[in-house]
Amino acid sequence: MTAQEIISFFNAHPEFFDEHPEILNQLTVPHPLNGQAISLTERQLLTLREKLAQVQGKLAELVSFGEENDVIAEKVHRLTLSLLQAESFEAVNFAVYNHLQEDFAVPHVALRIWNSILKRPVPEFIEVSEELRFYAADLRQPYCGAAQNQEILAWFGEAAPLLRSVSLIPLRRDAQIFGMLALGSEDPQRFFPEMGTMYVERIGDLVGAAVLKQIG
Repeated sequence: MTAQEIISFFNAHPEFFDEHPEILNQLTVPHPLNGQAISLTERQLLTLREKLAQVQGKLAELVSFGEENDVIAEKVHRLTLSLLQAESFEAVNFAVYNHLQEDFAVPHVALRIWNSILKRPVPEFIEVSEELRFYAADLRQPYCGAAQNQEILAWFGEAAPLLRSVSLIPLRRDAQIFGMLALGSEDPQRFFPEMGTMYVERIGDLVGAAVLKQIG
């Protein structure tokens, strides 16, 4: 009798083991790890334990993600409060750099503003190239990945040669881009293409709104 014939027999006679329960206790199968013969009941128990461990692992992962999201959300909330309390561009600027570097542990932060009638003798208002403006306008979402754009890298000064990954967040006034928030790290995996951008987009929206409130 072939294996398929045996399978077909049991499929056709599902009541077989109800009528002959003693056979279940006599059946043995190889242990999945050491190959020793174990009862069918014990093998089923091992399978259930494996599935339970997988479920517990996925649950722990979900809890971890949830806790991590809660921590990030709290940091975004603190940044939001600071930006709401800012009464000048200088205060906005300080809140952005301070929270991103201290609270979010982003080692390098750079902010640039263009298309503004308000000019200040600070790095944030240094003119950028037309090519960079076009690049920013083409971003539909924050860029996360390798540090490649040399003009943007120059914003980070002496740290530029050390940066391995960046997040480039366009600042928008409706559909128009009026600036960029750039985050840099020496860690090539800090910002990577597959990472979620929900929170960095939210930060970009907050910073953009706070900047516009002060510069018009």
